[in-house]
Amino acid sequence: MGKKRNKRGNNRDERASFIVDMFREFPDNKFSLKHLAAASGGADRDGRTMTFAIVRQLIDDGFVEEVARSKYRLSRRALPSYDGVVATLTPGALYVQVEELESDVYVSRRNGCGALDGDRVKVVVARRSRDGELEGTIVEVTERCKKPYVGTAQVTTNSIFVTPDSRRLATDIYLQRKLYPEVEDGDKLLVRVVSWPEGERLPEGELVERLGRAGDNDTEMHAILAEFDLPYHFEEDVVRAAESIDGRITEEEIAKRRDMRDRVTLTIDPADAKDFDDALSLYRVKEGVWEVGVHIADVTHYVTPGSVVDNEAVERATSVYLVDRTVPMLPERLCNELCSLRPNEDKLCFSAVFTLNDDAEIIEEWFGRTVIHSDRRFAYEEAQSVIDTGEGDMSEEILVLHRLAQRLRADRFKRGAIAFARDEIRFQLDEQGRPIGVYTKVQREANQLIEEFMLLANRRVAEFCAHRVSNGRRVPRPMVFRVHDEPSEEKLERFKEFALRFGHYFKASKGRAVAKEMNKLLGAIEGRAESNAITTLAVRSMAKAVYTTDNIGHYGLAFPYYTHFTSPIRRYPDMMVHRVLASYLAGQKRGDKKLLEQLCVHSTEREILASEAERASIKYKMAEFMKERVGEEFEGTVSGMTDWGIYVELNDTHVEGMAFLRDIDDDDYYRFDEARYEVIGRSSGVRLTLGSPVRVRVKGVDMNRRTLDFKLLIDTNKR
Repeated sequence: MGKKRNKRGNNRDERASFIVDMFREFPDNKFSLKHLAAASGGADRDGRTMTFAIVRQLIDDGFVEEVARSKYRLSRRALPSYDGVVATLTPGALYVQVEELESDVYVSRRNGCGALDGDRVKVVVARRSRDGELEGTIVEVTERCKKPYVGTAQVTTNSIFVTPDSRRLATDIYLQRKLYPEVEDGDKLLVRVVSWPEGERLPEGELVERLGRAGDNDTEMHAILAEFDLPYHFEEDVVRAAESIDGRITEEEIAKRRDMRDRVTLTIDPADAKDFDDALSLYRVKEGVWEVGVHIADVTHYVTPGSVVDNEAVERATSVYLVDRTVPMLPERLCNELCSLRPNEDKLCFSAVFTLNDDAEIIEEWFGRTVIHSDRRFAYEEAQSVIDTGEGDMSEEILVLHRLAQRLRADRFKRGAIAFARDEIRFQLDEQGRPIGVYTKVQREANQLIEEFMLLANRRVAEFCAHRVSNGRRVPRPMVFRVHDEPSEEKLERFKEFALRFGHYFKASKGRAVAKEMNKLLGAIEGRAESNAITTLAVRSMAKAVYTTDNIGHYGLAFPYYTHFTSPIRRYPDMMVHRVLASYLAGQKRGDKKLLEQLCVHSTEREILASEAERASIKYKMAEFMKERVGEEFEGTVSGMTDWGIYVELNDTHVEGMAFLRDIDDDDYYRFDEARYEVIGRSSGVRLTLGSPVRVRVKGVDMNRRTLDFKLLIDTNKR
């Protein structure tokens, strides 16, 4: 090798070729002239002079660039470049999503060119790491993401430094104080990054909105909505458009509909509900035969496609449910007045009417527009009391509906539906929105009564719309489906291994057999310490339900056809389904599949954001609830594990926090064994896994990050 280099060193072309190969082989390396001269044949004065001349020529040719004083590397322009989007951000690195590449491109922060989450960038791929990961450098930010950041202001004489709540941005944002004199220290702000000049320590931003004082309940809830790009009020033109809708029900309109005002009709909703978008009616046809009407508010009668209100509903796509409030998809005029099926008022509905026998088998079904008159509004607790005692208002109707619902439910699970039952956390709030108590929502037979008839309507509407009959053949037609794919074998295998650590055998297989095995396991762990942990992982092992025009059925519910028809006040896909159903009932043969699919994708994306915002509001209230309990000790259960610590869920409240392994006080060394999914004390033999009972002390609360820090207390006497 030495002789080869010496030979090259005596020939400029050979030396130049060798240097070019070095830059190509190590595209991320920064070479000094001395290093290049020595590697290519000689570090004497003549060798360095020749090397310098070669490097200068390569710089002029655009092949090499100087990155520091007398340090050179392969020019980023000499590497293949791609347009991409920053998809993931960590304090030390970011990942760029490129459509043409099989995987995301890893970029260290120092090579990130000041790019932030969501920015469109030009990235060059420099190399592939040992584990096959693409690595590169961002050479240009082509378009800044318009999504703003929520943060808290620290004000100085000439500057405002905004510390983002989100971990997506691990740096403060600088604002010029003179541009925003109204901002005060401690304000919660919505800011957008406009530039991050090279060499500057902080990105510069612009103020989008001053949300209020940090810590104020309304401010914090608005901040969560803003963080997930969700609205928290309607613009005046939308409110005016809603207020101008004619709410009169004319005799002419009634004549177009099936009049069901003579049927005994009721609603069952949460006690604090303000909108009632579904009702049930019951009529005894003859002995052992019942007509059950599932009546859904006819939102699309009042909201026409392309109108101001409809465009706003499309954009929102869903109502958002935070801990202390609902941010509705539709203005109050619609969701709380015109389309709320309030008792003792005539209301316009879109209905699915079923004739059922005592075994809840469908004899006949009818779909169409109706007018109804609700006789009674029940809270779930009132309806449950009737089911429990057999006494109370409309006891005969409620008991018949309950009996039919339980038959539907039993049949659904017999066909292979999965019975997931996880605890849902609810907060008791004072007048200022502060949490003063935590409890879990209980699902009982009254909830199941409503659920089963809504499921019935959804699946039968889906099947009716999915096909038309032509010459005795079923011809597919465009429809909005709610689909849920089968779980992957890989996820099921991981779940099987996890369950086995608790002594539970789960036979991972394919098809409906998985559902049968899953139900058997979930039934076996009910009431046990590991129940919530295993159920949570079981849910995560399942695919996510989405909206689409391509039907694959709903695996979790065991329905070959399923849609969302029953909540048009709070979900735009339900409004889409109402319009599709109306068009097919009117004889139209096909719908616009392309447009429906676009709206399905958008609705799924907005649903995910709404769910993330809801979880963020729960985490905030958890942190707020525990803020006054720093230093107190609680019994809990291990709910998750990482290399650096364990997640603990407190037994009484289901509040969850992180206990760092480094904070354990005893003299042992604790490590996470990923293969066994255990935290193990090296000398003590202490072993912790999911579901293990532990005791923790509340160490600290970070309200901006919405996190809780616990200190794990190891009882040395129980080693």
